[in-house]
Amino acid sequence: MLRLLLTALGVAGAAMAAPAAEFVFTTAPFASAHASTLVELRNGDLLAAWFGGAAEGRPDVAIWSSRKSGGGWSEPAEIVREPDIACYNPVLFHSEDGRLWLYYKFGPHPTSWTAGRRWSDDEGKTWSRAEHLPAGIYGPIRAKPLVRPDGAIVSGTSVESYHSWAAWIERSIDNGKSWAKIGPIGLPDSRVSKEASPSSSDPFDWSDTYGIIQPSVVGLGADKLRLYARSTRQIGKVCIADSQDGGLHWTAARPIDVPNPNSGIDAVALRDGRVVLAYNNTSKGRTPLNLAVSADGEHFRMFQTLEDQPGEYSYPALIQGREGDLHITYTWNRKRIRYVRVPLAEVPEK
Repeated sequence: MLRLLLTALGVAGAAMAAPAAEFVFTTAPFASAHASTLVELRNGDLLAAWFGGAAEGRPDVAIWSSRKSGGGWSEPAEIVREPDIACYNPVLFHSEDGRLWLYYKFGPHPTSWTAGRRWSDDEGKTWSRAEHLPAGIYGPIRAKPLVRPDGAIVSGTSVESYHSWAAWIERSIDNGKSWAKIGPIGLPDSRVSKEASPSSSDPFDWSDTYGIIQPSVVGLGADKLRLYARSTRQIGKVCIADSQDGGLHWTAARPIDVPNPNSGIDAVALRDGRVVLAYNNTSKGRTPLNLAVSADGEHFRMFQTLEDQPGEYSYPALIQGREGDLHITYTWNRKRIRYVRVPLAEVPEK
């Protein structure tokens, strides 16, 4: 059935019939799942990871993974557990030398978490011991980094406090051995300052916070890069910033005409130059979940509705496979991770 979304919510265009979707798992030894990541392996398999446990922030939350080989997904397997503390936001990617990396966060809350990582030289069959990064270095905070043709890793990261968020770039030219931290990248904040204190008893309530986080970085040809970031409710739009020198220097961020209800997004630059964005096309809540395409990376046309029922459909991870199709995983009602494949032929030209 064709689905239409009101143009008043942001991006114009009629949604095509929803593609076939499948769950990465149907049963698991955890009640809650969130924040998936997705990578294509050298043999064409897909590897997904996410955090799962009793609920976000609980000390039993670990990082889990599943591999899609042939027709189905493997049973969830635990790949990171930090002692008596929650894990968050895994990110899978290959560095230029072919090594598969898993970055993740752990701690009582995003305002006080630390980054960890593991690596694999056999495409995730076995993993190194966990390595904890130095304070202040996080690696990719939620979305995959951009690995440039020269091997430079341009990683979108961010820092969260109760009343201020800011995006940063961490850039490595030695496959992650060392990092240069660039930023902060943000929007001017013209609000009147007020006493900094949590707005409610919910430690994950960000209603009084201002700024952008969780940037997704894409290449727009030569040395031009663009990041797409989640914003707080006072901004309410996807925000972008640009680099003209491969990620060494960045403009200030600015909003574009794509709504963002303070929820994670992801973006990918297709090999033909178009940019596809996965996002919630609404000003409030985390449904629907949509795809939009742009010829210039700034003006988007919504073309696909992945989910539109009541609930939470959030934190999409989006890649283009070597065969050209789009592969997406996302949170399904905080209970499961869902996977969708969208043929490249179904992505409009503009």
